Amino acid sequence: MPIAIKRLNSEAPDFWHSLKNLLAWDAVTDDAVFQTVQDIIQSIRSGGDQALIEFTTKFDQLTVKSVSQLEMPLSRLAEAYKSLGEEQRVALDQAAVRIRSYAEHQKMASWEYTESDGTVLGQKISAIDRVGLYVPGGKAAYPSTVIMNAVPARVAGVGELIMVVPTPQGVVSEMVLAAAHIAEVDRVFTIGGAQAIAALAYGTETVPAVDKIVGPGNIYVATAKRLVFGQVGIDMIAGPSEILVICDGKTNPEWIAMDLFSQAEHDEDAQAILLSDDAAFLDQVQDCIDRLIEEMPRRDIIDSSLSARGALIYVKDMERAIEVANYIAPEHLELSVDDAPAMAQKVRHAGAIFMGRYTAEALGDYCAGPNHVLPTSRTARFSSPLGVYDFQKRSSLIGCTASGASKLGKIASVLAHGEGLVAHARSAEYRIK
Repeated sequence: MPIAIKRLNSEAPDFWHSLKNLLAWDAVTDDAVFQTVQDIIQSIRSGGDQALIEFTTKFDQLTVKSVSQLEMPLSRLAEAYKSLGEEQRVALDQAAVRIRSYAEHQKMASWEYTESDGTVLGQKISAIDRVGLYVPGGKAAYPSTVIMNAVPARVAGVGELIMVVPTPQGVVSEMVLAAAHIAEVDRVFTIGGAQAIAALAYGTETVPAVDKIVGPGNIYVATAKRLVFGQVGIDMIAGPSEILVICDGKTNPEWIAMDLFSQAEHDEDAQAILLSDDAAFLDQVQDCIDRLIEEMPRRDIIDSSLSARGALIYVKDMERAIEVANYIAPEHLELSVDDAPAMAQKVRHAGAIFMGRYTAEALGDYCAGPNHVLPTSRTARFSSPLGVYDFQKRSSLIGCTASGASKLGKIASVLAHGEGLVAHARSAEYRIK
């Protein structure tokens, strides 16, 4: 039975309205989830370790008497790494090397300059002291998440990296532990959910409070990150995964269909969209979708995703395709066209841009080098991929000579009086020659 994926035409009178409705995703947490998470956070703040034990017992069906039992020794991470099959171990190592190499190019450096009167101005770069990394656990094992989050933090010079990963009913992913070993995580606690976020944000007797929390999670984890923001920094509130493919009709339609599947298989809310100026090609891709989905282990999820939020969109030309792409501001943008680098220069809003027919988005998920933690739900209009810069912060440097203080003091005095802040003015005026 054909997949009921929407077909849109960019020249239709109601196109932009239809596109807006297609992109709409309600990220607002419902009241029940919000209240549950708020109660969990308050319980962790007041109850510390004991509350953390109770939640872990309740949600993960683990019986422990102290949180220290939930801390995994680093030797266990090394053991997991050594026990991996050679193929998996080599793949993880190679991915980490590539991600680290890319991250090294992102490091910011301190700088300063001296003005003619001797005033020194500059910027000092410092790494965040302690970062918490949330990693989904149990059957939802994502070693790539560990590497993508931990390696840039290490390159940035973060002092301590605390990883939390739930192990429901004791289920542990050896690849996740091995990835933590490769990324040189400092401590690992087998806790999860909103309670893990609260423990990282406020600290308990055993779990240290961190300065920033990164990493994906379910709606309870995402809601907890929203609620603790301000107490700690967070990376972003991620929505469902997205892919937008622009194709001129010259790429194998099976490749494009599978590229769409690669994101649709994440979950039912994921979004996969294809733009093409070749209507016949859209028909070919539809045929491939209907045929290839039968081979997919997660075909029910793909079907739901494509039927609810997917689309095949006809555009009159590639200029219109770029216009639509910039409006969508996708998490992942594949440019499956002849001169992809030239087209990429016209893209203003996208989390990651994959250039050329051979550059599958899946490569970026695992090993290309750039980070796979990307802005979703049109937030690429104002935000960027996770990187080293998310683990570094800037301090301004200002140093005045007597001459410089006198010159600047006159300016500051006028502006301070204009704002009615007399103490500000006098503080500056004391230093005027």
